[in-house]
Amino acid sequence: MSGARQASPSVLSVRDLSVTFRHETGETRAVAGVSFTVGAGETLAIVGESGSGKSVTALGILGLLPRSADVAVGGSARLGEEELVGASERSLRQVRGNRIAMIFQEPMTALNPLHRVERQIAETLALHRGLEGAAAAARIDALLREVALVDAEGSTARIRRSFPHELSGGQRQRAMIAMALANEPEILIADEPTTALDVTVQEEILGLLARIRRERGMALILITHDLAIVRRTADRVVVMRRGEMMETGSADEIFRAPRNDYTRMLIASRPRGLPDPVPAGAAPLLTVRDLAVRYPVKGGLLRRVVSHVEAAVGVNFTLRPGETLGLVGESGSGKSSVAAALVRLTTAEGVVDFAGTDLAKLDQKRLRPLRNRFQIVFQDPFGALSPRMTVGDIVAEGLDVHAPIADRAARRDRIGAALAEVGLDAAMQDRFPHEFSGGQRQRIAIARALILEPELIVLDEPTSALDVSIQAQIVELLRGLQRRRQLAYVLISHDLAVVRALAHKLIVLRQGRVMEQGEAASVMASPETDYTRALIRAAFPDGLS
Repeated sequence: MSGARQASPSVLSVRDLSVTFRHETGETRAVAGVSFTVGAGETLAIVGESGSGKSVTALGILGLLPRSADVAVGGSARLGEEELVGASERSLRQVRGNRIAMIFQEPMTALNPLHRVERQIAETLALHRGLEGAAAAARIDALLREVALVDAEGSTARIRRSFPHELSGGQRQRAMIAMALANEPEILIADEPTTALDVTVQEEILGLLARIRRERGMALILITHDLAIVRRTADRVVVMRRGEMMETGSADEIFRAPRNDYTRMLIASRPRGLPDPVPAGAAPLLTVRDLAVRYPVKGGLLRRVVSHVEAAVGVNFTLRPGETLGLVGESGSGKSSVAAALVRLTTAEGVVDFAGTDLAKLDQKRLRPLRNRFQIVFQDPFGALSPRMTVGDIVAEGLDVHAPIADRAARRDRIGAALAEVGLDAAMQDRFPHEFSGGQRQRIAIARALILEPELIVLDEPTSALDVSIQAQIVELLRGLQRRRQLAYVLISHDLAVVRALAHKLIVLRQGRVMEQGEAASVMASPETDYTRALIRAAFPDGLS
């Protein structure tokens, strides 16, 4: 937490804010009766699960809700002496990007992919401050330096000339922050600014925002569902649920003595506990020796292979039934490449011995009969499920290939049993993915993997797209399935709280190399490398508890 400070004059005062969407069948109240103030130099966090109205609140204040929708915004939002609710579009244009700036969750979609970074910042300066030419160039250089976007020689030239796709996720977010700061706003609204980032990059972005707020005396409104971030950065907190404000107070009050049951549930929802012990004497199911994944780089007129990128090198481990191996590291560390190689979704060198068979030596024809014994669950449950298929057909997709059931009733019973095992109603199999929440869609994806009764499941960031309370539910579900079926898991995650709750063993990867590995509890309690210590410190700033 950023620490208590003396009350500062209110910069923004919101009273009884409401947002209503009108449609043919009636009205939907997305936000109802939200009130708060934020002062200069203060950080206010608005927290809640998906659909709680956090982002709609911010967009309603700024008049940025979709023009295609019939929207009514009520109540009051006063920026100093200026009323924003009901203000003309012309007045709001003077406020947006000038007095109040906003940065969004996914900078890759918020930045224009066709324009270089310097041009996107220059447009903001020209629109609001009339700066062009040398004055604009000097301002852009100063902004990029303020957000630490410089190369090893201390120059901003490469970043200025880069397109968004040429930058890393953290660099793109810093570029968004530079754009937001260009006109020296009184308030910066950060909407889930770290969700898509690795834990160490998250820590850097949060530190950057805190420093800028402190140095500029700027108010910061942080919209997030991550209570760990709120606890260490916010001065005051607004907790929202289904468009309503559950409670508000200082961060210390909210975390020390929450008054609302919903707030208590959110605080208690972080994945906790440790995995069940592995049965004694279990023989290895998977043995990996000297695994290496190399991607060819082609060049020249004939596009011949001129070199290789080493995505992962020298990976060794064994995995027993009922055991979980956690693969952790920043983006580009090789986690997903290793996982893809294990289930032969990419080619690799070395030995991948699955129950006595070296998968690396099998052609696709001989590999296919074994595929029902190992399955994969992906990060984005919505993207992994076909929107054109019913849930029943999605769950039975692998079954229809590997063990088709001709009897229609028996097939439905098998699908229903798989759904029931992940906590869903068997009757849901006739519905489509868009009719389910994110947590329900992830359960469907797990049911699709389970129906083939595999021995090994690769879990590729299975909770990162979910709210914190749903994350805890999925962790408990995976623990229970492992206990009942003695499943082996390979878990890829940047969330070390999830890894700690599920993993028996841990491999820490960086730039394709194994930095450290061993029993998960030992590695987390006594990391041997600075890199691992940085990952753990970023994930558990208050220490392991």
